[in-house]
Amino acid sequence: GLRLHEYLYFQVLSPGDIRYIFTATPAKDFGGVFNTRYDQIHLVPADPPEACGELNNGVFIQDQIALVERGGCSFLSKTRVIQEHGGRAVIIADNAYDNDSFYIEMIQDSTRRTADIPALFLLGRDGYMIRRSLEQHGLPWAVISIPVNVTSIPTYEMMQPPWTFW
Repeated sequence: GLRLHEYLYFQVLSPGDIRYIFTATPAKDFGGVFNTRYDQIHLVPADPPEACGELNNGVFIQDQIALVERGGCSFLSKTRVIQEHGGRAVIIADNAYDNDSFYIEMIQDSTRRTADIPALFLLGRDGYMIRRSLEQHGLPWAVISIPVNVTSIPTYEMMQPPWTFW
């Protein structure tokens, strides 16, 4: 599995205007690891975005990956909400939409609860751009491939978001 300070990569396959490889970091001390590679799975923005309670679109999150926004409750609470709705993983984007370089370390809250699904942190700018593209296209979700092994991709061929410095 992944350890602290390691990155996990995923690629948006659709919509095409954000067909980039994104970088995320795994939660430090809770959540599962990716034991399976998903070549095409839905990345479903949670409704409400902070996912601190019951979801209006929970049926669409079952067997998919949820895109959640930071804030309102702990990272672990969000992960548990997505797990309870049958999500395979959660990607929590920073709520600072201009954050394009600072990764937050997601840690266990003070409760003794656990979560079994993988939880990843995504830069705020990346999460914002994904959500904005979906809204512009009137789409309920993106199609992604996760995790992506970038070690086999030559640097000049990596489709990186133009707003992110690597």
